Order: sequence, then structure tokens, then C-alpha cells
Amino acid sequence: MLRLAVLVLLLANAGYYAWSQGLLRGWGLGPESESEPQRMEQQIAPDNLRIVPPARRETPPAPPASAPAAPASPAAAASAEPLACLQAGVFDARQADALRAALAPWPEGSWAMEATPITGRWMVYMGRFADEETVAKKRAELRALKIGYDRPGAALEPGLSLGRFSTEEAAQRGLGQLASQGVRTARVVQERADAPGYTLRLPAVGDALRPRLDALQPALAGKTLRACG
Repeated sequence: MLRLAVLVLLLANAGYYAWSQGLLRGWGLGPESESEPQRMEQQIAPDNLRIVPPARRETPPAPPASAPAAPASPAAAASAEPLACLQAGVFDARQADALRAALAPWPEGSWAMEATPITGRWMVYMGRFADEETVAKKRAELRALKIGYDRPGAALEPGLSLGRFSTEEAAQRGLGQLASQGVRTARVVQERADAPGYTLRLPAVGDALRPRLDALQPALAGKTLRACG
């Protein structure tokens, strides 16, 4: 059996060799030849080949540069006109009426009268004296006691004010302090009762309104325009 197997193996190797070398083509056996005409027909003709560069990716043209901004006009470039807010007061009802009349020609919205009630005021008062000679005598006595004094206002002349207070209670306390210092003839009086009052407000004074301020002075009754608080 071993000899038979070796013989078969040798015959098989010999047959494969004969087939691979084309020795059996006469019997129609053998590997397919690479030089067969149909093989050649399937080849691509190298003479007709040409190398084509890869298509370039077109870059879209850049958008046109924006036109340079037009230079700002002188009016726009100039800084805004500085405006000032001014106010004055407090004015009583009569003074406020005079101001309204003076401000009537002004542009609408350029001024306002704001209600600012005038509170009452009390005074520690000495007087009313018979004459100026008596007033002078009282002044000398107060100086000797080192107590300050002032004129009381036209309605209470001739006399002396020893202090003004926003409430009657405060005035009474002031009177008690003066009594402890030797003042005997003073008393508390109401110098001014509660009354309606008004503050003038000019919210936006610029170059157009500044020339009008001088003409407004007489109606201000001696009060000064100042920056709004």
C-alpha cells in the first residue's frame, strides 16, 4: 500500500508539472495563457492614456471691500451743547405770579414752577419800642449780657430779634434759655405764617436761553439762580 501511494503521488506531481508547462495543450489541457488575444483586447491602450490634474476648487471671489465711511459732519462730530439745570426760590404767591408773566414768552417746557410750601417761622422778640433811643439802650444791655440780636423786619420795627425758629416749641425753648441769661422783657411772636411757596426750575438752559437770563433778573426778587440740587 505504501508503494502504491508513493506511485500515485509521483504520477500526480508529474501530471501537474505537464499541465502547468502547457505540455498537455494538445489535449485541450493547460493553464490560461496571458498572451491570448482576448487578454490583449481587454488591456487599456497606454498610448491613449493622459494624466489630468485634479480639478481645482474654485475659491469664491472676496466680497468687495466696504466703502470707507464718510467723515462725520462737523455738526455731528461736535460735542453736544452743554445744558445746565438752574433753580431759584422760594417765592411767595405774588412773586410767583410776576415770574410767570416774565416767563410767558419762553419756549414751552423750558421752565416750571414747583410747589414748595413756606413753613411758618417764630421769633424771640423784644419790642415794639417807643423810639430808636430805647432800641439803642436795649442793644447796650444785650451786649453786656453777651447776647446776640438782629433787626426784626419792617413789620416789627422798632424792636430787636433775639433768634428765629422753625417751630413755636423751639422758640419757647430759646426764650427760656435767654431768661436764664438775664433777659426779662422778650417774648415769642410768629414772624411768618404757613403759606404756599414756589421754586422756579429751568431744567435745560443752553445757548438759546442764556441771553434771556439777564432780562429775568428783575422778576427774581433778589433771589439767585443756582445749580439744581
